[in-house]
Amino acid sequence: MSKPTASDYIRGSLYGLAAVSIWASWIVAARLGLKTSLTPWDITAIRFGVAGSILLPYLVRKGLAVDRLGGVGLAAIVLGGGAPMVLVSYAGLLFAPAAHAASLYTALIPVLVAILAAVVLDEAFTVAKRIGLALIVIGVLGIVWGAGGTIGSRQNIGHALFIAAGMLWACYTVAMQKARLDGLHAAAIAAVGSLVTYVPVYVIMSGTTLFSAPWRDVALQALVQGVLTPVISFWLYGRAVSILGASNGSAFAALSPVMTTLLAIPILGERPATIDRIAMLLISGGVYIASGGRGARKRHSDNEKVCSDLNGPKTPKVAERPLKTL
Repeated sequence: MSKPTASDYIRGSLYGLAAVSIWASWIVAARLGLKTSLTPWDITAIRFGVAGSILLPYLVRKGLAVDRLGGVGLAAIVLGGGAPMVLVSYAGLLFAPAAHAASLYTALIPVLVAILAAVVLDEAFTVAKRIGLALIVIGVLGIVWGAGGTIGSRQNIGHALFIAAGMLWACYTVAMQKARLDGLHAAAIAAVGSLVTYVPVYVIMSGTTLFSAPWRDVALQALVQGVLTPVISFWLYGRAVSILGASNGSAFAALSPVMTTLLAIPILGERPATIDRIAMLLISGGVYIASGGRGARKRHSDNEKVCSDLNGPKTPKVAERPLKTL
């Protein structure tokens, strides 16, 4: 994939920021739902019952893209973007607060994607990317520390679940990029796959218990979890990845703690502590560097030019190396 131009970076950044804004809302909305009358299984059923129904006609027209994904890639899309990933992340909210979810799930996504993309897609792990990802990790650890995360506590169950969800999403991202799927197509495969596999099992196991929940709770989850997150944000995220690449596009996920905190102030009345603010600045700086910000890209290009001048003209490549299998 060729390096994005300055205009590409701006377009990709807008897509990435819009997707992350929606991701922040699903964390807050899910936390609210779990505090009222809903369970992770309820919210997951609402999410894919709505999203799968919306995207079913689109998937019928586009197909499963098995020829491009292969069996392993298709499994990565369904597991990483469907009910398994969602259930793991929602279950984590039963043990740990929303701030931890934003830090250990969405904020760690660029780190996990960058590692997986380097192995599967042979994406370059540049010095700038390493610096940016290091800042992200430091910021994530600072937020968890400031939120009271401790080793050996019940919260660690939630932490492990958040990290597991992030790993599943990283597989989704790399599989989507490897197969050159657009964001809406990948979202449709994941949503409809969960509609036909998870929702019937949920109905058999739970019956009509969901109908006894307050309609406002169900309507909120249907909007945020069923439309905005798995349809709109997946399309936005897919556009960011297609423009900026898998690891660069996913780096915007690290802004989730910042967005989640800003959203939680008016809705949940939670204000960040000083350490949280410092950590968010580190994460924001890390996102800019790791995602190929204009200044970082210019410095990287200048360094490459200097090295080229010192080493002489490069010998043209005979052939591109094939992509490794997922």
